[in-house]
Amino acid sequence: MSQAKPVMIDNVIIQSGRSYIVAEIGINHNGDIELAKRQITSAAECGVDAVKFQNYTTEDFILDKTLTLKYQSEGKEVEESQYDLFKRCELSAADLKILKAHADSLGISMHSTPTSASGVKILKDLGIGVLKNGSDFLLNLELIKSMAQTGLPTVLSTGMANLAEIDDAVQCFYDAGGKDLILLVCTSSYPTPPSDVNLKRIQTLANTYHCLVGFSDHSYGITAALGAVALGACWIEKHFTLDQNLPGPDHRFSSDPDEMMKLVKSVRELETCMGSPLIKPTQSEDYGRKSYRLSCVAARDMAPGTVISEEDITFRRPGGGYAPKAAGLLHGLTLEKTVKAGDVFVPNMFHGKSNASGSHHDQ
Repeated sequence: MSQAKPVMIDNVIIQSGRSYIVAEIGINHNGDIELAKRQITSAAECGVDAVKFQNYTTEDFILDKTLTLKYQSEGKEVEESQYDLFKRCELSAADLKILKAHADSLGISMHSTPTSASGVKILKDLGIGVLKNGSDFLLNLELIKSMAQTGLPTVLSTGMANLAEIDDAVQCFYDAGGKDLILLVCTSSYPTPPSDVNLKRIQTLANTYHCLVGFSDHSYGITAALGAVALGACWIEKHFTLDQNLPGPDHRFSSDPDEMMKLVKSVRELETCMGSPLIKPTQSEDYGRKSYRLSCVAARDMAPGTVISEEDITFRRPGGGYAPKAAGLLHGLTLEKTVKAGDVFVPNMFHGKSNASGSHHDQ
C-alpha cells in the first residue's frame, strides 16, 4: 500500500501501523448531555483515542417534516419524523464546550461532524484538533472548502460515493488550501452486512490519493475493524453506546463498553503482531534456532582415526553444530578423538579442524 505522510492530531501522530480509535457517540446521547458525559467517561475507560459527536443544525439537511425513518429500537420497529429525531439530538455550541472540557479532563480528544461553515467555526473556536465530514455531506463542496480553509486536519468519510465523487471532494479540499487529509472507507448502511463492507477499498483509496486511509465501521462486532487494521487503516471509527437497548436508531449496532474495550485491546495486539516486513529470525526465536534445529551427529560410536563417511552421519537435535546441509563437507575428515553415537559434530573433533565451520547454525 502506498506510503502517506503522518498527520498530527492533538499531539498524537496518525500513521499506518498505529490506528487512531474513535468512539462515535454521534446521536447516541439522545439529547441528554449528562448521558453524553457518561459515554465519554466510559469510552475513555475503554482506551479509545477520541470521541466524536455531530454538531449539525437539522435545517441544514431536513426541512420536510413528513420525511420519516424506520429503525429497530428496544426490540421493535419504530417509524418517526426524521426532523423530530435529529432536532432532539442537536448539540449547541455551549453543549460542545461542556463535552470537550469533559473529554479534556479525561485525557482523550473530542471532535465532531458539522453541517455548515458556522458549525466549522464553532469547532475551530473550541480548539478542536480535527474536522470530520460525514458521508452524507461528501458532495457538499462548500462545506469541505470551509474545512480546508481552517488549516485543520480533515477526515472525509466516503460512504455511498463513487470514485469520481471522491475525486471532486479531494480536489476541492486541496484547491482550498487543505493539507492534512484522511479518507475513510465507509458503507452507509445501518448495520452494514459483511458482504458490503469491502475492506479492499482501503488499499484502493490509499494508492489512488496517496493519503492516510481509515475505516468507519457500521457492522456488528469487531471483525471488520480488525481486518481494516491489518490492511493498513490508520483510523478506526466505531459507534459507541452504554447500552444497545437504549432508544434510538444507532444503539443496536453500536459497540457497548465491553465490546469497545475488546476492540481497543485487539487492535493494539494486532498492531504488535503486524511487526516488521523484514525476513529474519526474531529475538524470541534465538532459543529455537539452537534447540529445535538439527545438527550433524554421529550415527555410531567411533574411535580416533576414523575417516567420516556418509553412513557415519545422521541428523538430530539440538542445533548449534554443523547444519544438515553441511554433511557433505564432513565426508573424508579424520576424527581426532573418540565419538559416541548421538554426539554433535564440532570442529575440534577433527584433525586440522573442519573447513565446514561456515555452515554452523549460529552464523
